[in-house]
Amino acid sequence: MAVIKLENLTYTYSQGTPFEKTAVNNVDLEIEEGEFVGVIGHTGSGKSTLIQHLNGLIKPTSGNVYIDGVNIWDKNVKLRDIRFKVGLVFQYPEYQIFEDTVYKDIAFGPKNMGLDEKETDERVRSSAALVGISGDMLGKSPFELSGGQKRRVAIAGVMAMRPKVLILDEPTAGLDPRGREIILGQIKKYHEETGSTVLLVSHSMEDVARFAGKILVMNKGSLFCYDEPPKVFERADEISKIGLAVPQITKVFSLLRSKGIDIRSDVYTVEFAEKTIKEYLAAHGKGGAADA
Repeated sequence: MAVIKLENLTYTYSQGTPFEKTAVNNVDLEIEEGEFVGVIGHTGSGKSTLIQHLNGLIKPTSGNVYIDGVNIWDKNVKLRDIRFKVGLVFQYPEYQIFEDTVYKDIAFGPKNMGLDEKETDERVRSSAALVGISGDMLGKSPFELSGGQKRRVAIAGVMAMRPKVLILDEPTAGLDPRGREIILGQIKKYHEETGSTVLLVSHSMEDVARFAGKILVMNKGSLFCYDEPPKVFERADEISKIGLAVPQITKVFSLLRSKGIDIRSDVYTVEFAEKTIKEYLAAHGKGGAADA
């Protein structure tokens, strides 16, 4: 079943003024429950506007948004309930931290849901563990932590509400390579352990290629494609033309094909590349290292 369904979704900023601009244009989309979806597009492509529709932060100019089969703008629907079901982590979420301890900050969402102390405590501790925040850090002020640790606390606060859909908008923005790997690894772990639907918004096709089971590409407010990574990267030339950088390894295999080597071009990770090269060598009678 589709946990997210968009029908003819359109959103226009400053409608009826000289500054009118359509940020999302007639998007139809269905995302199945449990998917890990990478959402990518150049600046101004509409990806951030798109995801803000999913928990009712923005009301469509036209079209419909369904979460778990419910039209979120029906008059009997409470947006508060939708926002507990669809958790949204904005860019630089550490700037939204305000409590005096890490524990209280992570507990803020569960308490607002009306959960009792025991359930809240279980959620705080399990969410903290998922993002690598140890028990002895829960009593500390979040403002004593490093930037990367603060970000993990903020993400844990949304995870603690156990949303059916977790959306993260550029969660690794501004982090060093080690910090990026830690955050992405923990998001992947969260997905595997909870089975929740995860949408990871990123400028980095490399990150999306490594972690997502499906990729959604936005271009000029429209849905360019939504498919599994091999199908998306078969269109590497088209993706490059709309201003997105495909993974370096994909470029290498595209170059090999352009040189007349009959090898697949939908390669998008180093592991996939290794497997593809071995298959190519075996098919061409060069299965051994000495032959290669």
